[in-house]
Amino acid sequence: MDEKPTTRKGPNFCSLRYGLALIMHLSNFTMITQRVSLSIAIIAMVNSTQQHGLLNASTEGPLADNLSNLSRSIKGFNTRDSVYQWSPEIQGVIFSSINYGIILTLIPSGYLAGIFGAKHMLGAGLLISSLLTLFTPLAADFGVTLVIVTRTVQGMAQGMAWTGQFTIWAKWAPPLERSKLTTIAGSGVAFGSFIILCVGGLISQALGWPFIFYIFGSTGCVCCLLWFTVIYDDPMHHPCISVREKEHIVSSLAQQSSSPRRSVPIKAMVRCLPLWAIFTGFFSHFWLCTIIITYLPTYISTVLHVNIRDSGVLSSLPFIAASSCTVLGGQLADFLLSRNLLRLITVRKLFSSLGLLLPSLCALALPFVASSYMATIILLILIPGTSNLCDSGFIINTLDVAPRYASFLMGISRGFGLLAGIVSSTATGFLISQVGPVY
Repeated sequence: MDEKPTTRKGPNFCSLRYGLALIMHLSNFTMITQRVSLSIAIIAMVNSTQQHGLLNASTEGPLADNLSNLSRSIKGFNTRDSVYQWSPEIQGVIFSSINYGIILTLIPSGYLAGIFGAKHMLGAGLLISSLLTLFTPLAADFGVTLVIVTRTVQGMAQGMAWTGQFTIWAKWAPPLERSKLTTIAGSGVAFGSFIILCVGGLISQALGWPFIFYIFGSTGCVCCLLWFTVIYDDPMHHPCISVREKEHIVSSLAQQSSSPRRSVPIKAMVRCLPLWAIFTGFFSHFWLCTIIITYLPTYISTVLHVNIRDSGVLSSLPFIAASSCTVLGGQLADFLLSRNLLRLITVRKLFSSLGLLLPSLCALALPFVASSYMATIILLILIPGTSNLCDSGFIINTLDVAPRYASFLMGISRGFGLLAGIVSSTATGFLISQVGPVY
């Protein structure tokens, strides 16, 4: 990991690998919008008299429920009659089901992607998720059980897609461009969160809540066509790649291990301290992000006395900031590497430290600036933004320390992150219920 990558120049933003990053950006955008669609639509789907209980529900999953809380910001947009009598407890189970589905497939899908190819694994996951999104309104008519089953299977499909990406980057991303390529792709999550939060309520009001599923499910199907047409597992077999770009990628990855061995060295991984540092980073990152995102609307409403329900743009600003910081952080990280200003290990440690320390300091400062509207808003925007600097740190570090097993290790890492989300959201809800909100 300390070895300096070759500084040989290759084709840049007009190259095929950057087109791959953009398609992966669209894939991540599609999956997060499909994941949050129900959180937005459920405001119109359930009895409005039950909605107040959602703010105190702490048993929901760590990720889907994060944005379900934010979805209340567009509650005022919707005027449709209630359709289903789902209690807050049932809604919590529905929101959690997609997270448990993701957990079930994170590790096995990462391993299988290395064997069967990430193109088919990720493409199949995206296609299944898109079809199930289109099916969700019909499933709701058949009953809550089918909705829970649908969301669980959808989570399993998305778990396949999340981890399969790193198998592709292990073969497509030159060392000096890994931060840029992975952050361009990963920023689709934050951008998708921003878009669904801004337009989801408007779609529900103008066309009806089922069209939230129809629009973003159809977007996923179109993305699948692009995926299976353009994406290949490695540059050697892509029919459209230029000779110059292929040579650049292959030569830059020449030092990587190309062993055909399929077995995973579990014992060596367990004893590897750098991997445990990565797992710890994921746990800490997801812990803070879950707390901040889950209680963001409540905090703004309580402290600043802002009717956040009528201000979807305000509550979505942190996501656009996170998307921008993700891409800019990747550019800066690869700039430092390409100019030989810092070693690879130093860059990863620097961005990991900044991505964990800066948002933590911003969160600690919130109680001391509660009297200032502007200062509070700035800190709430900075927390997700600076937190995403981790995308150029430990989040892609598995590509440096073990590229052959990157997807498998990413599955384990995200498992630690999901565990942190479950514990932090539950613990925070318990503390607030015991001592009250200390705003």
